[in-house]
Amino acid sequence: MPLSRPPLRLAINGYGRIGRCVLRALHTSPLAERLHVVAINEPADLASMAYLTEFDSTHGRFPGRVDAGTDGLRIDGREIRVTHADTPQAVDWADLDIDLLVECSGVYGQRPALQDFLDSGCPRLLLSHPGASADDVDATIITGINEDSLTGEERLVSAGSCTTNAIVPVLDLLDAAFGIDQVLLTTLHSVMNDQPLIDAYHHTDLRRTRSAMQSIIPVSTGLARGVERLLPRLAGRVAAKAIRVPTLNVSAIDLTISTRQPVDRNRINALLRDASLKRLAHLLAYSEAPHASIDFNHDPHSAIVDGSQTRTGGSHLANLFVWFDNEWGFANRMLEVADHWSRRWTDYHL
Repeated sequence: MPLSRPPLRLAINGYGRIGRCVLRALHTSPLAERLHVVAINEPADLASMAYLTEFDSTHGRFPGRVDAGTDGLRIDGREIRVTHADTPQAVDWADLDIDLLVECSGVYGQRPALQDFLDSGCPRLLLSHPGASADDVDATIITGINEDSLTGEERLVSAGSCTTNAIVPVLDLLDAAFGIDQVLLTTLHSVMNDQPLIDAYHHTDLRRTRSAMQSIIPVSTGLARGVERLLPRLAGRVAAKAIRVPTLNVSAIDLTISTRQPVDRNRINALLRDASLKRLAHLLAYSEAPHASIDFNHDPHSAIVDGSQTRTGGSHLANLFVWFDNEWGFANRMLEVADHWSRRWTDYHL
């Protein structure tokens, strides 16, 4: 008989958009019996944390009971201890008796800063963003691509980004089928909290000092580097740019590729439709309906290929359009990486 494993004890550092989505997604996930959030570190006050857990302008009211206790949150009667530290060293992670910390603040990306968590008693760290470089983490894991490469010995793992989770499986399929010579990615991303509602001194990038809700705003992106890190066979062949658009949630990637093998619209769509029904069914969806972005709010897939928008130019140039919920889809992938990783380190120590 297989050995039964106790639930994984998770803590969340940074209880903003992704941190709250991780907790919300887990509440209704099949993984809820295997993963338990037992602690949160967030500088904000407890009353605000409870309120923003229960009421969310993007994903709706929390489907359970949320209460603020004396030193934590109570979700459907289950206690979650809350600390309000500003630095990794200010939390006694060992005292919280956690198995894994999910780092959702987005502040820490270089190994010396991440090491502060480990030195303060955190056994393992899963990042909700890429490491500053490949060497800053032990592994970057994209579900459906390389989760089986985890050994259980890692202590610092990144779940990539919402954009790499959306586009890397699609590129992997297209490259295997047609051979990719060049890739151009344009991300159309919903507003983020590094942008102000009205013009303000908000960022060193001057475009991000402009009102998020009044303009379409080009911003910098590391997506090309992230794709090449995960699909090294495409190294030197990926270019990317990003544009912020004034919507609260759901983003898209406009993908252009040149291929070695001849392509046409029907072959591309058939390939991606087939993958969405079989091997990548829980990660990739496919549709040809006349969608708008709001249709994919709260969609748990990493990506939804809009087959109605697939175009080809000649026999070796193709353009595709891929939707994704940049919050909810990514939060679900974070949970899957945590679960898969925990199975590997449990097996490793048996």
